[in-house]
Amino acid sequence: MFWNIVFLLLLLSFYLPVLQKRILEQQRFAAIRNLERKRRSRVIVLIHRQESVSFLGLPVARYINIEDSEKVLRAIHLTPKDMPIDLVLHTPGGLVLAAEQIACALKRHEAKVTVFVPHYAMSGGTLIALAADEIVMDPNAVLGPVDPQIGTMRGQYPAVSILKALEEPNPNRDDETLILGDVACKAINQVRQVILNLVKDTMPSDRAEELATVLSEGRWTHDFPLTIETLQELSLPVREGLPDEIYELMDLYPQPLAQRPSVEYIPSPYRPYRRPAVKE
Repeated sequence: MFWNIVFLLLLLSFYLPVLQKRILEQQRFAAIRNLERKRRSRVIVLIHRQESVSFLGLPVARYINIEDSEKVLRAIHLTPKDMPIDLVLHTPGGLVLAAEQIACALKRHEAKVTVFVPHYAMSGGTLIALAADEIVMDPNAVLGPVDPQIGTMRGQYPAVSILKALEEPNPNRDDETLILGDVACKAINQVRQVILNLVKDTMPSDRAEELATVLSEGRWTHDFPLTIETLQELSLPVREGLPDEIYELMDLYPQPLAQRPSVEYIPSPYRPYRRPAVKE
């Protein structure tokens, strides 16, 4: 009897996570379908959460990659030309090639494209958002600069910083540094041109040139948050007013649980507090 109970517990511990994952997937599909019916659009979700390596427990951040671009391009291909596309975007960025592919595909779509940003869409995520006809954000959500980062054996460096270092006189500079400088210059020019191609049809040419320069030149650090106010000053089609369904959808993409949650609160809306009337 004892071993039967142990066997059932082991069986349950094996199948329960699979069952929970399946239920969560069904809830996601139902939420996406509900949002599509409400907005009469194709809803695409691009959400990156930090995952955890099971055998070591090391945090591994997820980024925009080629697999993401293949799936988004497939979804766009399956969407009628006259059907709007709504993209829910939550990402720290990623591979420039993948982000550029997604942005260009969204730009070519004939119907309206709306990007929803509930929290942040940095770097490559911002590049994707620039392809939208409208960017709808939470009041506290942010985008970020898209200045290219050059990877080396020693790490990753901002392209603009590499060029800045080359301005300093140094007779002992090696060929590798000079090559990095050439690559950095090309990378900045290429990203700037991509931005210009994405926005030149939706704003005056001088404003498009300014936006492309500001976002690609390395004026800020790569993780600098660009708020709604800053983005509106740059003439981007940004507004507040994220639908409640977007927040509900985000809840269905939870961060993997740690030993102890770092943030806790009672998950229900509160009414404004009113002080009781003082009787004289």
